[in-house]
Amino acid sequence: MRLPIALPRWKTVASETLFLARRSKAFSPPIDSYPPMLFRRLSFYFALAGIAGAVLLARHMQARPPVPPPVAEPARSPYDHTVAATGLIEAARENVRIASPKGALVTAVQVRVGDRVQAGAPLFQLDDREARARIATTEAQLGAMTAQRAAEEVALADAQDQLDRFLKLRNDNVASEDDLKRRWFAVEGAKARIEATKAQIAATASQLEQARTDAAVLTVKAPREGQVLQVNVREGEFAPAAALAEPLMLLGDVDKFQVRCDVDEQNSVLVQPGQPAVASLKGHADLRLPLRFVRVEPYVVPKRSLTGDSLERVDTRVLQLIYEFDRPTFPVYVGQQVDVFIERVASVPPAPTDATPVARSR
Repeated sequence: MRLPIALPRWKTVASETLFLARRSKAFSPPIDSYPPMLFRRLSFYFALAGIAGAVLLARHMQARPPVPPPVAEPARSPYDHTVAATGLIEAARENVRIASPKGALVTAVQVRVGDRVQAGAPLFQLDDREARARIATTEAQLGAMTAQRAAEEVALADAQDQLDRFLKLRNDNVASEDDLKRRWFAVEGAKARIEATKAQIAATASQLEQARTDAAVLTVKAPREGQVLQVNVREGEFAPAAALAEPLMLLGDVDKFQVRCDVDEQNSVLVQPGQPAVASLKGHADLRLPLRFVRVEPYVVPKRSLTGDSLERVDTRVLQLIYEFDRPTFPVYVGQQVDVFIERVASVPPAPTDATPVARSR
């Protein structure tokens, strides 16, 4: 009887793997044995699935997101026929943009935002050290010239006394004609020097007045009564003597307000002077301001007051109308934007046309 031989473990695993591979190959049909109609159907279904997926993806990409509801109820016009405009609240007498008369360093600011000032009240102080030094120098020159004039008047009195004595001696035939003329010329010379000193004193006094005026100008004062709305300058900053986009200070009268309405030039023919209007605060449609017509500024200007809307046109020109209103019970502020609705006439008369057309020359 033949005994089995024990093989190593790796040879046993390899033999089993080879046996299983041969067995699976023997029982698996070849690829060519599958019917070709099955591959065609699968390819057709895969194509339909791809087309459907592409259509769904395109619809999903083209779908617009839902419009969110408005945060606040939009303002609505109380009139049947209206012209909508954007308004900006201003002080009734229009704001005063305070500027610096000279380029200098700011040494003191005497007011704060919200202070009420009277006409002539100091607002801020510019560096006046150079002006005060010029005043002191001119005053010293004026004092020296005044003393010189006093000395020249004494010299004139002495020359006049000598001339008078020589005239008496001439009557006694003691003084000569030559000595007499010298004394006379001395008197005239003293008088001329006094007149020249007087002219220099007058010129120096004018220079002193100019120096004092220059020093007074460095104290910027309020041109009229009002309330300080903005303070854009601080101590130690340099105030240029130029027109600035942001003024150093803004002064206005906030006892009464006015609204500057910007009407698109395309709608300017729909606006009639004297028409009533209503303004609503942004975001608070229930807070309305009845407006009274003041005037129309008959000059169309580029639009400057922007609302921030993404669909807003910025290359338009507007006709500005001024309306006023009294201070309401709720707070309003200068520079606040409002929605304005102006009542308009139902129809606009057509423009006149020439009844006799001109024949075109051939």
